[in-house]
Amino acid sequence: MISEGQTAPDFTLPRDGGGSVTLSSFRPGKVVLYFYPKDDTPGCTLEAQDFNARLAEFAAAGTTVIGLSKDSVKSHDKFCRKHGLGIILASDEAGQVSEDYGVWLEKSMYGRTYMGIERTSVLIDGAGTVARVWNKVSVKGHADEVLAAARAL
Repeated sequence: MISEGQTAPDFTLPRDGGGSVTLSSFRPGKVVLYFYPKDDTPGCTLEAQDFNARLAEFAAAGTTVIGLSKDSVKSHDKFCRKHGLGIILASDEAGQVSEDYGVWLEKSMYGRTYMGIERTSVLIDGAGTVARVWNKVSVKGHADEVLAAARAL
């Protein structure tokens, strides 16, 4: 798992709406990377909507928000259209970035184990260093907590 003080692993991934997103291209701005399990599921939808509702506030704090899952660009596009999302959604279909950040883990539900993304948020400072990590995120109130941390950075 990635930890505070480490250099954030750089990446270039395809994104919603076409094109790609490269983490280092946002320097010297700050970035919130939030890893989520799946497009258009209840918790992931609420999390995306919460971050989306605060986009202007994150921008005022010099921070870009990027959601990342293993869903395809096509899935991200559908998710954005359905819920009116303006956040960047990166597609990590191969799972390399999820592995680099240590969020691709064995999970368990109803007695069944499987591999999946653990809901995690990472705040990266303008130099590309991990400033804060939230593991096993509980969605309610999370975007507000991340915004407060971004403002304080």
